[in-house]
Amino acid sequence: MASILGERMIPELHGDFVVFLIGMRINKPWKVHKWWPVVAAMPKMIRELEANPELGFLGHIASLKVSVQYWRSFAHLEAYARSKTNGHLPAWQAFNAALGKSRGDVGIWHETYQVRAGEYEGIYSGMPVFGLGSAGSLVPATQRTERARTRIGFVGQANARANDAMQ
Repeated sequence: MASILGERMIPELHGDFVVFLIGMRINKPWKVHKWWPVVAAMPKMIRELEANPELGFLGHIASLKVSVQYWRSFAHLEAYARSKTNGHLPAWQAFNAALGKSRGDVGIWHETYQVRAGEYEGIYSGMPVFGLGSAGSLVPATQRTERARTRIGFVGQANARANDAMQ
């Protein structure tokens, strides 16, 4: 079992990063031959990514149907997706060939979010290293970072807008 952190921690990542959500939906569970290759492909790709930090993969959280991934940049994510020497492109091509005209058997989806430095927040209490904390590092929450609005910089941005409006 992972070690539980006994204090309130906040994630810290340096610079911009990308959050990539990717998942599947099994529409026809009895067609195992259509969806099992999708399930089986992801752990191999994750192992490849974790073994090669230069690819820009920072970490992930996964369940059977959804993987939340953290990447250094969209360029890293796209380079991996298009690379002929890594695991994704062959798996994607095999999926498309196997599915053919039976797209209703298993659905796949993804969403990509570019996050600018400092424009995120998180808090972890009584948790092992998790989420953004696994992609960067976790540091103890302080009085200054006790509330979500201060962690994400909302108060500083709101004060700057108010000051601009008064001038």
